Amino acid sequence: MTEGTTSAAAEGADTLTRLEQEGEIAADYLEGLLDIADLDGDIDMDVEADRASVSIISDTGGRDLQKLVGRDGEVLEALQELTRLAVHRETGDRSRLMLDIAGYRAKKRSELSELGAKAAAEAKSSGEPVKLKPMTPFERKVVHDAVKTAGLRSESEGEEPQRFVVVLPA
Repeated sequence: MTEGTTSAAAEGADTLTRLEQEGEIAADYLEGLLDIADLDGDIDMDVEADRASVSIISDTGGRDLQKLVGRDGEVLEALQELTRLAVHRETGDRSRLMLDIAGYRAKKRSELSELGAKAAAEAKSSGEPVKLKPMTPFERKVVHDAVKTAGLRSESEGEEPQRFVVVLPA
């Protein structure tokens, strides 16, 4: 191996170790939260797309966990930010950790990918830009990825919390 290859491999291993550490810190924080709230749930940790990913899942269908998702994922978004702050407090580094509870984000990702593909198809057939409703940063990212996969470009416009995706024709 060359020196450049060795240092790139070491850097990749360091990144993976750092992301695994973020996941462990987040899992500890969330386990404490579940104990305080007297909710049952198992914590699953992973590293996806260069970010730590933590999921709270339940064997009992996750009815109680829906309280942690809230209406339109509002509570989930807040818990994700609190978890990122807990990781930041421990590591000193900003975290891009993703939190999913009871499969809410996974389901939402699937729905948004479909929405992005449909909007791309509409922009292709009409030749006109397609504007979507305001979305959270997570939602916009999923739609941008789906549009890119469909071979088109998209942009975010507007100011938070009214920021939305515009799918551009070819």
